[in-house]
Amino acid sequence: MAIGLRLSMLLLALITIVSYKPTLQRLQPFPALKNDNLLRAARGDVVDRVPVWVMRQAGRYLPEFQELRKQHDFFTVCRTPELACEVTMQPLRRFDLDASIIFSDILVIPQALGLTVEMHAGVGPVLPQPLSTPEDLKRLTPDGALSRLSYVGDAITMMRHKLDGRVPLIGFTGAPWTLMGYMIEGGGSKTMSKSKAWLTEYPEDSKLLLNLLTDTIVDYLEMQVKSGAQMLQVFESSAEHLSKEEFLVWAVPYLRRIRNDLVDRLTKKGLEVVPITLFAKGAGHSLKEQSDLGYDVIGLDWTVDPREAREQVGPNITLQGNLDPQDMYRDPEELRNLTTEMVHKFGKSRYIANLGHGITPQTPITSMEVLVEAVHQAL
Repeated sequence: MAIGLRLSMLLLALITIVSYKPTLQRLQPFPALKNDNLLRAARGDVVDRVPVWVMRQAGRYLPEFQELRKQHDFFTVCRTPELACEVTMQPLRRFDLDASIIFSDILVIPQALGLTVEMHAGVGPVLPQPLSTPEDLKRLTPDGALSRLSYVGDAITMMRHKLDGRVPLIGFTGAPWTLMGYMIEGGGSKTMSKSKAWLTEYPEDSKLLLNLLTDTIVDYLEMQVKSGAQMLQVFESSAEHLSKEEFLVWAVPYLRRIRNDLVDRLTKKGLEVVPITLFAKGAGHSLKEQSDLGYDVIGLDWTVDPREAREQVGPNITLQGNLDPQDMYRDPEELRNLTTEMVHKFGKSRYIANLGHGITPQTPITSMEVLVEAVHQAL
C-alpha cells in the first residue's frame, strides 16, 4: 500500500515537472554571454568589431527555412517554441552574426486580441475580419491577451539556453500605428487609406485603439524581458504612410509611452532595463523627434544618409542600418564595397550594421556571407 502510494506520488511529480517545463527552464541560470558587441554598441561602449545582424535573418531566403515551412504552417512555427528556436538558430549556423532575433511575427498581438490572422502563400498576412467601424472594437479581447502570448516567452527562454551565450537574443513587437493598420486594412496595404480615414473620421476611437495596443505592447515587452530577451526592437514599419505632422500626432506619443512605461515597470520590479531600438521605416523626417523619445538605438531605412542622421540624433544614441535590401542582389565585389562604404560613414562607435529593412526572399546566400564579412573587416 505504502509502495503504491509512493509510486503514485512519484508519477504525479513527474507529470508536474513535464507540465511546468518552461517555468523550470526559467529558473535555470542562462549561459554567460560570449559576444556582447551588440549590447556594447547599443549602450555606447567600446566594441571589438562593428556588430551586424539582419532584419528577417531567419526567413524565406534560407532553403532550410523553406523546407521546414513545407511541413508546418507559419503561425504553428511561431506558436511552437521548439520550431521557433530551430528557425531562430538557422542563420547563426551559416553566418558569423552578432545577434539572434526570436522568430515570431508582429501580428501575434492582433491574434491575441481576438482577430484571426492567416498567412497566405504569395500574399502575406491576411485578416479576414478586419475592423471596419469603431463598433468592431468591441470584438477585441485585451483581457488575457498576455497569457495567449506565453509561447513567445517560452521560445525566448528556450532560445537563451540553446544559444549557450553565443550572441544576444533580441525580442520585438510591432508598434501601435503599424498594428492598427493591419487590423483595419485586413493585411498589408500600399496606401493605408482605410486606416488613415479612421484618423480623420474616428479620431477618438483611433486613440482608444492605439492606447489599447500600447498597453498590450508594454505587457508583451515586459514578458519578453522576464523570459530572457537581452534587447528589444519596436517596429513602426508603416510610418512611411504618415506625414511628419501625422507621425508626431499618431505615432510619437504612443512610442514614447511604450519606452517610458516599460522602463518604469522594469525599474520598479528590479528587472534589467535592456536596450531598446526604435525602427520607424519612412520616418527620416523626424529623426530629431525620435531621438527625444528615450530609445537607445534608432534604426534607419536606406533612404537616410548616415552622416545626416548622426547630426540629427546627436552623439549619445546608437544608429542601426541601413543598406538597401536590393543591394544584396549586386555582384559580391560591388556589395562588399557598398557595405564597407556604409560602415565608414557610420563609424565604429555607437553603430549596429543592418539592412534598411527586412531581407527579401530571393536574396542569394553568398550576399549574406559577403555582408557579414565586409562589416567585420571594414574598420
